Amino acid sequence: MPDIVRAMTLALAIAASLPVAAAEPRARDLGVPFEGTPGAGNAITDVAGVTVGQVTLIEDLADGHKVRTGVTAILPRGHDSFETPVFGGWFALNGNGEMTGTTWITESGQLEGPVMLTNTHSVGVVRDAVIAERVKAGGADASGYWWSLPVVAETWDGHLNDINGFHVKAEHAAQALRDAKGGPVAEGNVGGGTGMVCHEFKCGIGTASRRVTEDGRAYTVGVLVQANYGVRDSLRIAGVPIGQHLREDRVYTDPALAIAGNKVPGGDTGSIIIVVATDAPLLPHQLDRIAKRAGMGLARMGSYAGNGSGDIFVAFSTANTESTGALQRATFIGNDHLDGLFEATVQATEEAIVNAMVAARDMRGEDGHYANAIPHDALVRLLKQYDRYQPGKK
Repeated sequence: MPDIVRAMTLALAIAASLPVAAAEPRARDLGVPFEGTPGAGNAITDVAGVTVGQVTLIEDLADGHKVRTGVTAILPRGHDSFETPVFGGWFALNGNGEMTGTTWITESGQLEGPVMLTNTHSVGVVRDAVIAERVKAGGADASGYWWSLPVVAETWDGHLNDINGFHVKAEHAAQALRDAKGGPVAEGNVGGGTGMVCHEFKCGIGTASRRVTEDGRAYTVGVLVQANYGVRDSLRIAGVPIGQHLREDRVYTDPALAIAGNKVPGGDTGSIIIVVATDAPLLPHQLDRIAKRAGMGLARMGSYAGNGSGDIFVAFSTANTESTGALQRATFIGNDHLDGLFEATVQATEEAIVNAMVAARDMRGEDGHYANAIPHDALVRLLKQYDRYQPGKK
């Protein structure tokens, strides 16, 4: 690629990654009822110290290919994430997908550095970019060596994106890391979720949070999803069988096929990555248990984790900051007191997915493929029809 073209592409990506407010409306603004009490921003960044950076790549190339992809970075301790690890755990509900670095999480109980989300064919370049950024951050030994096993996860955006064009570059991953901030998190067609589809609606990045009180102490659980899973038939929102009613505008190359009522072949072949953050003091085996509960929030949406789906979840705790010395101490919540955190994880996961769907907008991409967003008016109508509409709830 000529230098001037590469520079223009990077400029567009950087512009798309600049901080923006969360998309409006979100699911609650449409009257979707959810259980539990959200944090101030109803986002993963409600967990103090957690930051999110995103680079969005949307471009129609001269050769006819369509770029609809990007990178999302979640930093457990902000820019200190490279220096101070967090306790972590993970779980694969169905493993037709990739999340690098998980073997070391299992072995060590720690998550070292950020969690990165991108498309399936860009995992390698994003992983290498994270290592390069860690080296640049300093702190290695005198030789300049850094041992690193970054956590990079993926879902497949090849329906809308020229996935074999390898448009995600190292500089995009680096930009997502550098731009990571607290506060509102953009949702829908952004970052790693730019080209993603769920339940045959346009989808992408979504987030939510819950406040939990245990023995007089307040904790926060935050969730961020990159949603690209599921079939229309099984979709449920707030218990309403939305997928049984909204039968048009399913994912097809030719819109005429959708009008004819044909079904998408192959069943559930998508994926979802779920990132759970909390400030509650938890040990690694407890975070494994938290990660598993994300699957129950996914089930509320009507997912059955099909054979072709990669449903992989990671959870971390920002508590217990001590990371040096031969003798270390950790505090943790007793197992008999985890139920509130389990419930919060389920609730926040469900809402994060719905937020991703509501924030997404119609998109056309590679080879004329398209994915239409869920129509807000039809969603509200069905919520009212099933007596599940709850206006004005924040």
